[in-house]
Amino acid sequence: MQDNTLKTDLTAFFRAHSEQSYTVEDISDALHYHGSAAFKLIVQELAQLERDGLVQVTDHGHFQLDPSQRTLTGIFHGNDKGFGFVAYDENKVEPDAYIAPNNTLRALNGDTVKIEIIRAGDPRSGKGPEGKVTEIVEHHYEQVVGEFFKTDDDNGYLGQVRLTDKKVMKYKFYVTAVGLNPTPGEVVTAEITEYPSAEHPDAMVGIAKQVIGSVDDPGIDILQIVYQHNIPSEFPEEVMQAADEIPDHVLPEEMAGREDITNQDLVTIDGESSKDLDDAVTVWKLPNGNYHLGVHIADVSHYVKEDSILDKEAYKRGTSVYLTDRVIPMLPRRLSNGICSLNEGELRLCMSCDMEIDESGNVVKHRIHPSVMRSKARMTYTAVNQILEAHDPVTMDRYKELVPMFEAMGELHKILVKHRKRRGAIDFDDREAEIIVDDKGHAIDVKLRTRGVAERLIESFMLAANETVAEHYFRAKVPFLYRVHETPDGDRVRSFFEFLTAFGINVKGDPNHLRPKMLQGILKQVAGKPEEAMVSVMMLRSLKQARYADQSLGHFGLGAEFYTHFTSPIRRYPDTMVHRMIHYYEDHGTGQASKEKFAPILEEIGVHTSEMERRSIDAERDTNDMKMAEYMADHVGEEFDAVVSSVMKFGMFVELPNTIEGLIHISRMKDDYYEYVEKYLALVGRNTRRTYRIGQEIRVKVVHVDKEQSEIDFDLLNPESAPTSDLLPHREHRSRGGNFHGRNNNNHGNNNHGGGNRNGGNHRNGNQRSTNSRGGNNSQHRGNNHGGGQHRNNSQGDRH
Repeated sequence: MQDNTLKTDLTAFFRAHSEQSYTVEDISDALHYHGSAAFKLIVQELAQLERDGLVQVTDHGHFQLDPSQRTLTGIFHGNDKGFGFVAYDENKVEPDAYIAPNNTLRALNGDTVKIEIIRAGDPRSGKGPEGKVTEIVEHHYEQVVGEFFKTDDDNGYLGQVRLTDKKVMKYKFYVTAVGLNPTPGEVVTAEITEYPSAEHPDAMVGIAKQVIGSVDDPGIDILQIVYQHNIPSEFPEEVMQAADEIPDHVLPEEMAGREDITNQDLVTIDGESSKDLDDAVTVWKLPNGNYHLGVHIADVSHYVKEDSILDKEAYKRGTSVYLTDRVIPMLPRRLSNGICSLNEGELRLCMSCDMEIDESGNVVKHRIHPSVMRSKARMTYTAVNQILEAHDPVTMDRYKELVPMFEAMGELHKILVKHRKRRGAIDFDDREAEIIVDDKGHAIDVKLRTRGVAERLIESFMLAANETVAEHYFRAKVPFLYRVHETPDGDRVRSFFEFLTAFGINVKGDPNHLRPKMLQGILKQVAGKPEEAMVSVMMLRSLKQARYADQSLGHFGLGAEFYTHFTSPIRRYPDTMVHRMIHYYEDHGTGQASKEKFAPILEEIGVHTSEMERRSIDAERDTNDMKMAEYMADHVGEEFDAVVSSVMKFGMFVELPNTIEGLIHISRMKDDYYEYVEKYLALVGRNTRRTYRIGQEIRVKVVHVDKEQSEIDFDLLNPESAPTSDLLPHREHRSRGGNFHGRNNNNHGNNNHGGGNRNGGNHRNGNQRSTNSRGGNNSQHRGNNHGGGQHRNNSQGDRH
């Protein structure tokens, strides 16, 4: 009997019986823990729960739930079938509570709610607790966006807004005459004034606030997603005025106190369409055989002063948002593309991190200092790849003065990669899609974006700088903002290891003391094997989500003890904040007064910027899914090669070579009755034993596309070519084993959020809300900035 299991059992028991009090004997009998040893453990755990404030002792010496614990607060995650789940444990240790349709209090997806537990979960069977919503604390949706239209069924209102957001589209939305009077066909934002209630459980009411375009306007589809996620799409006039007041060139007095590095061979290396160039690099070989790496970052904090209107707007946005054919910048373009962008030949202020790196990849010396620079060349990834990979004579002649430096960069990059691998950094598949649109914004192609040596060496250099800066200020013992990716929970890792055992993969090590190198070793074991994709997916689901924090908790995915975000202040507020602190500590020292300046605010900054990053990622994901569906709508009836990317009770998701995903619903698998074998994540035919698992190659046909819902449906071709297996237990015919021909077994006890539909969320990013898949670790990386390049969610946690 493990203490953590007992604690979970006791907590669930008291929450489910919040009004009663019990003796130790009562509890022992209820939980089926018997014997003197078990009794002693229960007494010890109850004492700890009393100290933690979860239980209290009555005057009769009985134990009961502390009254303050009877109501839990969490986030409601709704399903379109009416039920939902509430995530109430910030540490994600306790399972989410299932909320039956008649106990939701008509909460909407994302609402903050209070709940009471009405039935305890059973950790042994995987069933979570059941709860009842008692209060809606805060509504997630304050506005909606959609096409305004009129019908004969408008109940006396002006008309309705057609909702396309999956989480609320089942509701009608009526527009009152208080606000704007839109014209049918206009896309509007509307403020919600009445939420679903007992009087109108299937409808909401609101006021039209803004017309954002016509339903036929090019790009209006993406703009709707922007507004759905409450992303500010335009800067207030006063913010633009503040930006206009900043000079478009470096003033002589601004160079005071800065190191002049204009004589160095500094270059920017970015995508062809990038316009916000926030990092320049240089490399040279030192006489002792080591390398000098200089990473020089635009000094945004010099122009975006603390508490200024520009600073407040940047903080509110948190990040630039990159969507298929556009970018919504964190800063006005006068800054992001102008004075803050390290444009070729222009004098620019920057923050420098100079590093000396030995032949093993260790940073043996470093300096962090403000400087003034001038870029020698605006290089593209394509050009540098032509030099380092293709050795193209024309490109090499054009940049002949810089070629030796690029070759040194290539050498140093290889050293840094080896260094990261030695310490266990996890290298997941990094395939990235590029969505090509025409001049009307219509998706005309989706292809894989290639990442060559140039892209990877910039990644290596940015990682080195981020680690160096993080360690420097950790050693200085001053308040600082870190990028953290915590070690996965032991229970999740244990489940992952058990999953591996089913495939004959044995892992040595303690799940409660996981090291990145252990996971790296697993990926090596399965590299090139059929189960590689499946193992990679399940590994991602066992990891936590990267975030910003005021404590240095390390970065598990990178195998880094210290990590921050220093290298992209034009597009990420945390980087701007890091620069601001570097300046302050240099100017005012690291004494107590300096520490007191930042310590009280960093936790809140970390939480807010993490939320804004999540918002950006969600909008990007929704946009990409919608555009991929739009592209596939032109290919209905066509056949493609595909790979099974995920297997569910209700069917399987498949992925095309260009990363487009869609669903083969189990009702379309008509050659047999298929049962879901959870242990192996497989669908197995009851009669034929045909088996489908993650990573399996199949042939599919596009049969249906819904662009508004970003849904692509496939038919399975050539089922007779599927391999067979003995994974399905031999037993009599019965209907409880899985979903047969579209019948969905929605057993809420397993916390399979989404039941028999598309699992209530986007499967691609590993964000299914279920017990074993509470989110891959998605975060932004340095991509093609101002040019509409796709800004991919990297589920490892970070690029840089």
